[in-house]
Order: sequence, then C-alpha cells, then structure tokens
Amino acid sequence: MTLRRRALGGLGLAALLPGAAARAGAPIRLRDALGRDVLLPGPAQRIVTIFSSNTELVAALGLMQRIVGVEEYTRFPPEVAGLPKVGGRLGFSVDAVVAQRPDLVIVTPARQAANQLVDPMERIGVPVMVLLSRSLDEVIGNVRLVAQAAGVDARGQALVQSLQQRLRAVDEQVNARVGGQPAPRALMITGRLGNGMLLVARPGTYTNEAMLRAGARHAIPGIGALAQVSPEAALAADPDVLLFAGAQSGLDDLARRPGWRDMRALRAQRAITVARAEFLIPGPRTFDGIETLARWITQTQQKGWG
Repeated sequence: MTLRRRALGGLGLAALLPGAAARAGAPIRLRDALGRDVLLPGPAQRIVTIFSSNTELVAALGLMQRIVGVEEYTRFPPEVAGLPKVGGRLGFSVDAVVAQRPDLVIVTPARQAANQLVDPMERIGVPVMVLLSRSLDEVIGNVRLVAQAAGVDARGQALVQSLQQRLRAVDEQVNARVGGQPAPRALMITGRLGNGMLLVARPGTYTNEAMLRAGARHAIPGIGALAQVSPEAALAADPDVLLFAGAQSGLDDLARRPGWRDMRALRAQRAITVARAEFLIPGPRTFDGIETLARWITQTQQKGWG
C-alpha cells in the first residue's frame, strides 16, 4: 500500500507531520490566486515548491532550508540540486509529495500541476496554495502570500518595498529620457517551435509588462491572447528592438534565416538577448531583468535610433 493510500485511508495531517499540532504559532488563513481559503495550523516549516518561480520566492525570503521537495526542472538557487524531486514535465507524483511530509505545497496551474495535486492534498489535509503571476503586481503579491504562510511577514514586507522602490527608480529613469522620444517598438521572442512559428511575449502577461516597464512598447499591439506568430508577421512588424530570451547562439541562428538580416533592429544592431530566468520565471529576478533592459534601452536611445 502506498503512502498516499494509507493517508487517504484515514491518517490525518498530524500523523503525516509529527509534532505539527504542537508547533507554536496561531493558525494562518490566506486567500490564494484561485480564491481558495488556505488554512495552516502555524508557519509552514516543510514546503514543497512546484515550479521554479515558487522555489525562487521562498528562497528570496531566506527560507531555502524550509524547502523539502521541488520539481525536476528547478535549477535555481543551486542548493535545490540535492533536494527530492516530486515530478516534472510528464506529471507530478502525489506519493512523492506526501513522502516529504510537507505542511505546505505551493503550486502554479501549469502543465496540469494544480489539477494533479490540489484535490489529493486537500483530501489528506495538506495545505496547498495556488499562485498566479499574470502581472508584476501579482508577482509582488505572491511575495507577501509566501511570507505570510511562512510566518515571516516583516521579511516579506521588506522585500516587497525593495521591489517596489526598484520599479519606481526604473519609472523615473524611463520618464527622464532625453528629448521625450517615444518608446521603441520591441518584439520579445521567447521560444521557437518546430513548425517554424515563434513564441513571443504577449499583452496580459508579466513578461510583456516587464518589457513595457523597461521603456518599450509592443511591436505587434494587436496580437491579443496569441502567444505564437509566424516569422512573416515578425518581419512585417519590423521592430526597432528585437529581444531574444535565450542564448546568443539562438539569436544568431535566427538572424541568419532568410529575410531577417533586413529587419530594422538587426540592421541597426539593436537585437540583444535577455535572460530567460529574468523574463520567463516570475519572481525577484524579473526585476533584475527590467533594470538591465531599461538601462540598455536608455543608453541606446540616447545614441539615437537612426
């Protein structure tokens, strides 16, 4: 009989987490991104984080030692390498999660993770908190939620204030650009599909908001909810700036393809790579990316777009 079946057979949370009921601290009640009430008997001490973004939130609060399980593809911070893995691209194991005796599971509704874990965890009494990161405000709000769940509210508020101050400084930098020039039209490519289509940052995402906050505007504003565009559409947009989330070799390969060398951004050498970890993993490192991109756009704009 698996550990999950034993738990479902009647073992409560106290049996899975020896001493949990006796731990000091008042119960903590939170509302997660899905509007669910999440009740913890006290500050979470054993946390399973599903997806890199959630791991990074906990680590940014100085709580790396409380993480007891992660997704297989989590790589940062480096300390996660030795932690138990509870699933990956093909799915998530309830048994593997329960084996870590968590008192909190933090999950994001991607790759069916929420569907596979929320109901089973609730049935055995393990609190699950679902986070979304559709905007920078939500990213910052997630810092608060995780800090509250871990009982480190003051630490969370300090981090929130720091991130907000950094955004204000970027806003001031962008607003002070010489001559009041319009924001450059930018296209951020976040991936390439086997059928030739391109994945791009689209409106309504924190990635696109990060690009806009750094002082750019979307080169294809009418893209709507679509994350895929054809190479022809990208070339027709002819952006002032081309941003490629990935390695320089990937950008170089794209630039060698027919038609791309004639793109305005490539002709003017305004095609650069941005770190995937900063623009595709919502968390504190996203603010590093915004600052870096804002500086580059400002410096480039001061030289003149030509």
